[in-house]
Amino acid sequence: MAETNTLKVKRLFAEQGVIENASITFNDYIQSVSTTSTAVTEDLWLIPGLIDTHAHGAMGCDVMDASHQSLATMSTYFASIGVTGFLPTTMTAEKDAICAALKQIHQSKVTGVPGAEILGGYLEGPFFNAKYKGAQPEEHFLDINSQDLEDFLNAAQGSLSSIALAPEQPQALSLIPYLKSQGLRVMLGHTNATFEQTSAALAAGADGVVHCFNGMRGLHHREPGVVGAALSCPHCYTEMIADGEHVHPSIMKLCYQLKGTDYLNLITDSVPSSGLADGEYFLGSVPISIKQGVARTQQGGLAGSTLKLIHAVRDACQWFDIDLHQALKMASLTPATMLGISDKCGSIKTGKEASFSLINSQFEVQATWVKGKQVYQHIEH
Repeated sequence: MAETNTLKVKRLFAEQGVIENASITFNDYIQSVSTTSTAVTEDLWLIPGLIDTHAHGAMGCDVMDASHQSLATMSTYFASIGVTGFLPTTMTAEKDAICAALKQIHQSKVTGVPGAEILGGYLEGPFFNAKYKGAQPEEHFLDINSQDLEDFLNAAQGSLSSIALAPEQPQALSLIPYLKSQGLRVMLGHTNATFEQTSAALAAGADGVVHCFNGMRGLHHREPGVVGAALSCPHCYTEMIADGEHVHPSIMKLCYQLKGTDYLNLITDSVPSSGLADGEYFLGSVPISIKQGVARTQQGGLAGSTLKLIHAVRDACQWFDIDLHQALKMASLTPATMLGISDKCGSIKTGKEASFSLINSQFEVQATWVKGKQVYQHIEH
């Protein structure tokens, strides 16, 4: 167990609200949160650990490397930018390569990584529609079927948290209840499904949509499509890459007004070049180019992002006209609730895991703790 520590901060973003001049005592878990008797002079804020539920890579490392070192490097980088938990996310590839990545996610989750915690794996592909392939290589797409699913689930050894699929595939609707029975979150994406097909999948138990507006049939007033179903279904979790490139800020604000903080889930869809300079890289087997921080395929399509989740939170305050407490929820408690782990993490509350970050007013992360252990400390150069 971690030793007991006490921090005093100018502002603490607790689950129930913001506490000025706050004190927090913790070991592995949060023991107490209270106000201090004297004012805290240094303007530092304690925020809940961010949870990135859709992350392909960072710092030159890719989940598809199927390497513990790659996942450890990603974990360390994410902790430095305020993320305390993440879902390593696979790419469409040959089946053996996906299975190898899923096995490694499980092994690294059990072994442990040095920074942000691996909360489980996210299988993004190969059960997609080529019409909305995005950066996913369509030559490896498969129609969803029970045998391939079993092979992926066996490779993951109980560590798979989420799976993405196109609901218009012939067996998709019949397999969604089975996937739910395995404890998975079922997300709909890279799909040309109609409003009716998407609504049927949500009614069958699907939990939400993958990076809303991107890689899916868009919104039309006579055929609302995947987007229309996501925004009109009250309990549909809606992933959003809030970088201002993937979705216009005014449309993101509209999504917030429809979904609220309970069902809008801010993600990065981070690519292996996250944290690195502009240049030429790969996402899985797909060549991508980074210019001014924006990732694109050779065909010019967007290919994930290099977004820092803390910046998505910061910008959401302005774009959505909301306060920081509300913005933080969409990258902490909301994803934790979606994953079914909000009893343990996702907010600063007595009894929960001591996973949080210290930031300054410029949203620069100064320190990060995961389950009471300090995993990052900013060093002035």
